[in-house]
Amino acid sequence: MKFKEYDTVKLMKDCEEGEKEGELGAILMVFEKPREAYEVEILDKEGNPKA
Repeated sequence: MKFKEYDTVKLMKDCEEGEKEGELGAILMVFEKPREAYEVEILDKEGNPKA
């Protein structure tokens, strides 16, 4: 597992949903099966959930 829940992460590239490279997010959930994946929440500058 590379990250754990509540780790802060920075986007490495733009996403199709509109989030931009460099935006910060937090890992909400870690999935290990069928493969490693993460649910990430991205916040706007005011701290409100964006994605």
